Amino acid sequence: MPSEKVLQAKQEKVNALTEQLKNAAACVLVDYKGITVEDDTKLRKELREAGVSYSVQKNTLIRLAMHNIGFEQFDSILEGTTAIATCEGDQTVAARILGDFAEKSNGKFSLKAGFVDGEFYDADGVKALSKIPSKDVLLAQLVGSLQGPMQKLAATLQALVDKKNEEAA
Repeated sequence: MPSEKVLQAKQEKVNALTEQLKNAAACVLVDYKGITVEDDTKLRKELREAGVSYSVQKNTLIRLAMHNIGFEQFDSILEGTTAIATCEGDQTVAARILGDFAEKSNGKFSLKAGFVDGEFYDADGVKALSKIPSKDVLLAQLVGSLQGPMQKLAATLQALVDKKNEEAA
């Protein structure tokens, strides 16, 4: 039987993880089995630069923290090696980085599941999220698609003004 001190330390870890998950806009769980230390270091650096918190946790602690925030769907997924990535800002950044890494890893690294704004996603859902461009890219695409028609409208209005000025002269 574990000592009171060990149980207290585990409870503190669960509470900290619960708080991290409550504040997260998105969370992704991955199976990291088989990646090299070098690859893991590169991945952690890329995630850190993007503002994503990434750590390896015991499945039991993750399960308890997920239950604390109302997610029982993760119970069947929490087996084997598990790392957890959370982010508070961009909702797809963790999925994008981890999905890209999973594609390049030749099966050594895989997406398990995740959530975005309280909605559960299985491995396929997280993979689909990983294909969504960032908010900045989407806004740039929107502005680009609006810019062409606006320029045509401005040119047409200017031609109309020029024609009216010629008729008045």
